[in-house]
Amino acid sequence: MSYDSENIFAKIIRGEAPAYKVYEDDDTLAFMDLMPQAEGHTLVIPKSPAVDLIDIEPISLGKTISTTQHIAKAVKQAFNADGIMIAQLSGRAAGQSVFHLHFHILPRHGGIDFQLHAQKEAPADQLEVNAERVRKALVELSSS
Repeated sequence: MSYDSENIFAKIIRGEAPAYKVYEDDDTLAFMDLMPQAEGHTLVIPKSPAVDLIDIEPISLGKTISTTQHIAKAVKQAFNADGIMIAQLSGRAAGQSVFHLHFHILPRHGGIDFQLHAQKEAPADQLEVNAERVRKALVELSSS
């Protein structure tokens, strides 16, 4: 499959589609999942065009993984999570629905199931509140 520069994540990177951003640098972007499986579900994407894990250049993958780790720490703190689940789906058969590489960060709490993926869009005000929680945790982590 070739990369489609009109996918929703490419549009978010270019500023052509809205997103509840929590972090951005020259190489990566993190934002809230519109259809979260758990409160605080955050996505991390590379800014370089890559369909999936197999398609990305290793240097870009390294930068994306580094950002994923950084954001995961903040998500865990922001949502007082017992654990963090990181998911990456490569290919339609694996459940990938947006064909731009992305990592899911899901805060996990014992005894609480998460929702099915891409089933229900969260209210905009809740996504903004959650994004602010992660941004605040990033600031707290950087000052400690």
